[in-house]
Amino acid sequence: MINNTVRELAELIGARAEIDGAAPTAAALDAPVVDLAYDSRNVKQGSLFVAFPGERVDGHDYARNAWAAGAVAAITSRPVPGGLCLVVDDPQTAMGVIGRHVIKIAKKTGLTVLGITGSAGKTTTKDLLAQLLETHGSAVAPRGSMNNEIGLPVTASCVTTDTDYLIAEMGAKGIGHIKYLCEITPPDIGLELNVGVAHLGKFGSQDAIATAKGELVEALPTDGRAVLNAGDRRVWRMAERTSAPVLSYGVEGDDLPAGLIPQVYAVDLAADELDRWSFTLIINDRRHPVRLRLLGRHQVGNAVAAAAAAYSVGVEPQKIADVLTRVGIRSRWRMELHELAGDVVLINDAYNANPASMQAALSTLTEIGRRRSSTRSQARTIAVLGEMLELGPDSEELHRGVGRTAAELGVDELIVVGEAAGAIADGARSQSAAGSIRQVPDKEAVIPALGALHPGDAVLIKASRDVGLESLGDQLSTE
Repeated sequence: MINNTVRELAELIGARAEIDGAAPTAAALDAPVVDLAYDSRNVKQGSLFVAFPGERVDGHDYARNAWAAGAVAAITSRPVPGGLCLVVDDPQTAMGVIGRHVIKIAKKTGLTVLGITGSAGKTTTKDLLAQLLETHGSAVAPRGSMNNEIGLPVTASCVTTDTDYLIAEMGAKGIGHIKYLCEITPPDIGLELNVGVAHLGKFGSQDAIATAKGELVEALPTDGRAVLNAGDRRVWRMAERTSAPVLSYGVEGDDLPAGLIPQVYAVDLAADELDRWSFTLIINDRRHPVRLRLLGRHQVGNAVAAAAAAYSVGVEPQKIADVLTRVGIRSRWRMELHELAGDVVLINDAYNANPASMQAALSTLTEIGRRRSSTRSQARTIAVLGEMLELGPDSEELHRGVGRTAAELGVDELIVVGEAAGAIADGARSQSAAGSIRQVPDKEAVIPALGALHPGDAVLIKASRDVGLESLGDQLSTE
């Protein structure tokens, strides 16, 4: 964090500082703060712990653990015995104020903020972009998927006067949410990936999702840059919502506007046996070969998006191509490839799920299966799928659609996990081409249902994070 003491931050957020009902010492107030932390397990010496009620636990119950781990103080909504408390009405709002304060100071010393949003691919694109920017300067990026009003200030708190780039991943819970996140970390570059149906239940329509996602480009300054996916018509329309210049990107074969050749463009796509894609990256008419280590054609779009954002801040095109060829994904459970004993391939993509990402993962699975079955007679494709959350009133039909897709793509064996995901099985059964379909009550029943795997089998595990299927992938990959 940019040099701040407990005293300075207490004044900034209007907190009442106390230790066990008494005023703290000058030494306690003058202690430097190194970062924000809302999970006591992530506290280090000099952290400022933020305690607020979560969905399952009350952070105030962990303040003592945070102090023991080295926290210099805790932002709380009530006094907690045992350490220095900065008591405020709303700790979450206080986090945002501190994050905004850090970024305001850092921008005076040259910080560039790159905001990323989209219905799918944010975290993978963020990981790729971080590795590109690290070749060009000092970059701070979220750990995992810290893309909300809690995670974003934590990431912002890691910025120092030496930081050149901050990647701000931005999710949306509703209209106005990304606008608020942009107030915490005002973007100079706005990268828009896509407008899908993830969280449709919260928004009601894709157009409403587009309205929310477009708040990122609306927040850009006139000397910023809007980096827009020309292959997504709702994203491309966002050009009308910003005063910043537009940098277009796209992938050959996508539904591009008539006559448009994107400034950053992927052509000549090809894949290997494990569905790892190579392509030619064209940046302002110069061609550069790229061979990704990531699985799935959809990763080409993520890579090109990261390339476009990196190019917008001056990273050389040849360096972009070289980095994309050698790097992988830093965040776990996103199209993780595990080559298991017995020539079995496991794809653990259970961090999250929506209809678009299900389609992409199933396409990757069946492409791998198609290539491997040509040399392995017993090879099967097996999809272990759980519920997709937050899809609203269309949830059942969207789940049925995933089942139909699995059958149409030719998945050999479909294992559906949990009653709430049952519509996936129903959708698959409605197709005459459906393979074996089984429904199990919970994740504990999956491994017995899998039984013995054959040489050449390819297994996909995917569901929304709260279903918890990622642990199955970890279990299988360590057996």
